[in-house]
Amino acid sequence: MDIGIDIGGTFTDAVLRGGDGSLRSLKVPSTPDDPARAVGHALERLLGKRGAEGVRRFLHGTTVATNAILENTAAPVGLIATRGFADVIELGRMTRASNYDLLFGPQTPVALVPPERRMEVTERIGADGAVLELLDEAEVAEAARALEASGARAVAICFLFAFVDPAHERRAREIVRATCPDLAVSLSSEVDPAPREYERTCATAFDAALKPVMSDYLGRVEAILRGAEVGVPLQVMHSRGGLLGAAAARGRPIRLTLSGPSAAAIGAAAVLRGAGFPDGVSIDVGGTSADVAVIRDGAPALRMDGRIGTFPVRVPTADVLAVAAGGGSIAWIDAAGGLRVGPRSAGAAPGPACYRRGGTRPTVLDASVVLGLVDPARFAAGELPLDAAAAEEAIAREVAGPLGLGVREAAVAIHRVINATMAEAVRAVTVARGVDPRDLPLVAAGGGGGLHVAAIAEDLGQTRIVIPAAPGVLAATGLLDAPLEHDAARGFGRLLDDLPEEELRAAIRALVEETRAAMVAEGADAGAAEVVLTAQASFAGQGHALEVPLPVGDDDPRAAIRDGFVALHRATYGHAREAPVRLIALRAVCRLRTAPVAPRAVSGAGAARTRRAAVIAGLAGEVAVVPRAALRPGEVLEGPAIIEQDDTTVVVPAGWRVTAGPAHLLMERAP
Repeated sequence: MDIGIDIGGTFTDAVLRGGDGSLRSLKVPSTPDDPARAVGHALERLLGKRGAEGVRRFLHGTTVATNAILENTAAPVGLIATRGFADVIELGRMTRASNYDLLFGPQTPVALVPPERRMEVTERIGADGAVLELLDEAEVAEAARALEASGARAVAICFLFAFVDPAHERRAREIVRATCPDLAVSLSSEVDPAPREYERTCATAFDAALKPVMSDYLGRVEAILRGAEVGVPLQVMHSRGGLLGAAAARGRPIRLTLSGPSAAAIGAAAVLRGAGFPDGVSIDVGGTSADVAVIRDGAPALRMDGRIGTFPVRVPTADVLAVAAGGGSIAWIDAAGGLRVGPRSAGAAPGPACYRRGGTRPTVLDASVVLGLVDPARFAAGELPLDAAAAEEAIAREVAGPLGLGVREAAVAIHRVINATMAEAVRAVTVARGVDPRDLPLVAAGGGGGLHVAAIAEDLGQTRIVIPAAPGVLAATGLLDAPLEHDAARGFGRLLDDLPEEELRAAIRALVEETRAAMVAEGADAGAAEVVLTAQASFAGQGHALEVPLPVGDDDPRAAIRDGFVALHRATYGHAREAPVRLIALRAVCRLRTAPVAPRAVSGAGAARTRRAAVIAGLAGEVAVVPRAALRPGEVLEGPAIIEQDDTTVVVPAGWRVTAGPAHLLMERAP
C-alpha cells in the first residue's frame, strides 16, 4: 500500500492505493492549531483494522512551511552579513507589490529579521572569488552570542559573493555551531547560490527561520507513524514536485514552501499521461481559489521566481496561477449595481449559506444547489448535508432581489461570472504566453472542478476534458506519482569564455555526485535514477537569466550552454544578439521514479441511476444522474447529464459526451 496525505487550509486529503491499483480516498477536517493531528486522524481512518504491515511508502504534502512565513509564526531568526550589507533585507528592490495602493504594509520581510537581529562582520570576497578581506572569526562568535541572547533560534549567514566562494560562510557556520550549538544555521551559498543579494538573503533567512518549525513538525508526524506501526520512512513533497526524506527536508526546509500546488500539478500530469496526452491544462477548483497549471511533455512547467505573499522565494516551483474563485466565493452587488463573485470567500467557517453554520451570504456552492447540480443529501459523501432552502433565501435576498431576477436566473448569472473568471485564468497561462488552449485537453480537479469545467472549455474553444479518478484529492494522489528527487546547485556569475573547460566539467561531476550521494543516504538505488542538468545563463549585462537544459555527459558543456542559451533566448523573446554569454549557476537534479501501478476499474454493482431537475448551461430540464461507479469501462454517456461521486460532481452539458476509462473519464465535444 502507498499512502499520500496532503494538508490544506480547510480539509486534509488522504489516499491509499493498493498494489492492485485500487484507490481509497477521504477528507478529514484540518487542525490548524497542530496540522499533524489531522495526519493522525486521516491515517487512522485509512488503515482501519487492516494494520500497517503492507504500507510500502508514506508520502506527505504540507502547507506548514508556507503558512509559517505568511502568518509570521516561524522561529526568531538572526542575520550575519558582510559589513555594510546587513540592511539589504530591508532595502529590497525599492518596488511595491501594488503600485496604486495608497496604504500598504512593508514590502520586505523586516518583521522576520528586525534591525536588532542583524549583525555585520568583517570579511569580503570579490566578484571574481578573490579574498579581499579575511573573515574576522572573533566577530562571528560575538555576533552568534548576541543573536542567541536576543532570542534567535536560527541564524542566516549571507556574505557577499559567497555563491562564488563559500569558504567564509562555511567557516562562519563552524564558529556559530561551536559557540552556540543550539542555533540552527543556514548558508546562502547552499540555499540560493546565485547573484542578487536581496533575493538570496530572503531565501536564506526564510530557510533558517523554518528549520526549528519544520523539525518539530516533522518529528510529530514521525511519532504518529511510529504509533501506528508504519515502518517506512516519511517522505515529503517539495516545491519542484519531487519527494524528500525527512532528514533532507529538515536540512533545507525552504524547499517545502509552495509545495501544495506542485503536488496537484504532478497529479494532473500523471492523469494526462494515463489518458495519452503529454500536454494539457489543469484547473483545481477548491473552496476559496482555483489553481491553473500548464503541463508540457508529461510534467508541469517550472518557474524560479516564486513568491510567498509579497516576498521573493527563489526556489524552483511548479508554475501555478491561483485566482480567488471557488465554491465559497461570495456573490455580491457592487456600487454600480453590477453582479460580482469573489474575491471574498465564505471559507469553511461560517461557510456558504447552505451549510447552516451561520453564513448568510450567497456563494457559488449555493448557486450550484439552487440549479440542482449538487445533491444536498450527498455533498461530501453525505457527511455534510446542505440546506437548499437557505441557499435559495440567500440568493433571493442578496442577488435576485436587487437585480430584479428570479432565483434560478440569479444562480445562472453567478455561475456565468465565476466561470468567466476561471476561463480568464486559463487564458493568462496559455494565450498570454503564446499557447493556443484549443489544442490542449483540460483536467478538472478539486471538489468544484467538474461543476465548471465544461463551461470553461466552451468559453476557450477546448474540446477535450479529462476527469481523474479522484478529482477532489488530486494533490494527495499527486504524491503517489511524484519521484524521489534531490538537487544541488553551484553559482558562478562569470563569462563562459573566462571559465576553463576542465573547471566546468569538474563542477558538473561534483554536482552529480552530490545528488547521487543524497539518493544513497535515502536508501535509494542511485544507479537507477536519472540525472537532469540545467544552466542558468544570460547575455553579459542582462539582469535576468534563462534556464537552459544541458545534456548529461556532453563533451563540450561550454558550447552546449552557449548554443542552448542563444536558441532559447531567440525562442523566448524572438531575438538573440552577438554578445558574450554569462553562466549564472549550474543545477543537477537526480530523480528516481516509482514503478507505475495500473489503475483498477471500480465495480458499479448496486449503483442506481436516477433523474432530477437541473439547470445546465442555462437550460432547465430533467437530466440523467449517474453514479460514477456505475459507468463501465468503455461506456459512453451523452449529455445533458450529471455524474456524481463522493468527492465531486461532474456536469455534462448537451453536445458533450463522456467515455469511461479504467481510471479517468474523457469528456469530448460532440462533432
